[in-house]
Amino acid sequence: MKKIYNYLIAAVFFCTPFVTVDAQQSVVLDLNRTIELANDSSLEAFRTQNMYFSGYWEYRTYQANRLPSLTMNLTPAQYNRDITKRYDSQSNLDVYRTQQSYYAYGGLSVKQNFDLTGGTFYLESNLTYMRNFGDSKTTQFTSVPIRIGYSQSLLGYNAFKWERKIEPLKYERVKKEFLYNVEKVSEKATSYFFSLAMAQAEYDLAKENMASSDTLYRIGEQRYKIAAISQADLLTLKLDRVNAENSLKNKAIDLKRAMFTLASFLNLDKNTQIKLELPSHLNDLQIPVDLALQWGRSNNPQLLELKQNILEAERSVDKTKKESRFNASVNASIGFNQVAETFGDVYHKPCNKIWYL
Repeated sequence: MKKIYNYLIAAVFFCTPFVTVDAQQSVVLDLNRTIELANDSSLEAFRTQNMYFSGYWEYRTYQANRLPSLTMNLTPAQYNRDITKRYDSQSNLDVYRTQQSYYAYGGLSVKQNFDLTGGTFYLESNLTYMRNFGDSKTTQFTSVPIRIGYSQSLLGYNAFKWERKIEPLKYERVKKEFLYNVEKVSEKATSYFFSLAMAQAEYDLAKENMASSDTLYRIGEQRYKIAAISQADLLTLKLDRVNAENSLKNKAIDLKRAMFTLASFLNLDKNTQIKLELPSHLNDLQIPVDLALQWGRSNNPQLLELKQNILEAERSVDKTKKESRFNASVNASIGFNQVAETFGDVYHKPCNKIWYL
C-alpha cells in the first residue's frame, strides 16, 4: 500500500501532460490528458497536495518527538555589579558593600520520552564558572559530569499515550483523503470535459438547425413570390429562423461558458480555445457489490475520521478527569559533582553523589 502512495504522489507531482499549444492559444485535449493536466496544474490539485503535506509534516513532527532530543544551554557571559546590604559583626551594623562577579554556564542534556507511562528519561552534564572581584577575589568551577534521572507524573494526564493512539490514525486518514481528493479532481475534470463536449455538440447542432431554417426561409420567399405558399406559412418559416438564430446565440454562450470553466479549472489562460478529442469507446467496468463494500470500508477516510473523533473525545474526558483531581509527580536522579578552583581539578575524582527526589 505504501508503494501505491509513493507512485501516485510521484505521478501527481512530476507528470508532464502532453499538451499541444499553437500561437493562437489553442489546445487539443483528450480525456486522459485533461485528467493529467488537472492533477498537475489545477488549483484543486494544489490544495490537495498542500493538505497532504500538512498532515505529512505533522506526523513527522510526532515521530521526531518520539526520538531522543539533545539540548544545549549556554550562558557565555554574565557580569553583575551591584550594592548589597551586609551585616558587619565587628561593628554590629548593617553596611552596604559593592559586589562584582562574573558568571558563565554551559550544559548538555539528552531526553527521551517514554510513551507507556508518560515519563521522561534524561541524561545531563554541566559546567559552571564563577569569579568574584573586590577585596576578596575568588574563582570557582562547579561541574556535574553526569546525572541520570527520570521524571514522571504519577496521577496526571499522559499525553504521550494518547498521541501514540491518535497520530498514526490521523496520518492514515490524511493518506486516504489524498487519494480520495485526487480521484475527486479527476472526476471533476471528467465532468467539465464532457460538459464542454456536450456544449460543443449542441452548438454544432444549433448551427445546422440555423442553416436549415435559413434555407427553408429563403425557399419560402421564392415560393411566396409565385404564390405557392401563403403569407402565414412564410411568417412561420421566418419565426423558425429567428428561433434558430436565438438558440444558436444561447448555445454559443453555453459553449463559451463551458470552455472558460474547463480552462479555469485546468489553470489555463481564460482565452484559450480548447479542442476536444472524444474517446472512441468506454471501458466496461463491473464491480461486485461485496467488493465495492469491502473497498469502501477499507479506503473511506470518513470512517477513519469517525474513529479519530471518538479517540479525541475519550482523550478530552481523560484529560478533564485527571486535571480536576489531586496530582503528584516524581523526579528522581543520581549523579556526581565537584567544586574546584581550577578547571583541571573540577573533573578530578568527582565522587560526591547527588540524589534528587
